[in-house]
Amino acid sequence: MYSDPIADYLTRIRNAVRANHRVVEIPASNLKKNITKILFEQGYILSYKFDDSSVQGTIKIALKYNKDTKEPVIKKLQRISTPGLRKYASSDDLPRILNGLGIAIVSTSHGVMTSKQAKRDNVGGEVLCYVY
Repeated sequence: MYSDPIADYLTRIRNAVRANHRVVEIPASNLKKNITKILFEQGYILSYKFDDSSVQGTIKIALKYNKDTKEPVIKKLQRISTPGLRKYASSDDLPRILNGLGIAIVSTSHGVMTSKQAKRDNVGGEVLCYVY
């Protein structure tokens, strides 16, 4: 049993990238599914598949690597808000990652989205993680 499922999700992806795996399998939840969709839309992963055959279900993520250099597209995954110390930001205070080259994933009252979308929609929320 783990107390922070989002940190476990990010760690599984981080470990798979470091080991040069092509696919990683992660236990599913609605929040993890939303984060996976954002990673796909932003171009950080190649594809994903939700498998609901078991009770909890799993997420299969195909990781993305550069064709020429074989380097992973995801350089860093960093958990920001933890169960012990939640980090919230208003729409004016949402972070920019690497001057706009990375993304911050934010859980808002309008759903899970990137910080750019949250600024555009003028909503704040809990800053879950940084990806670049």
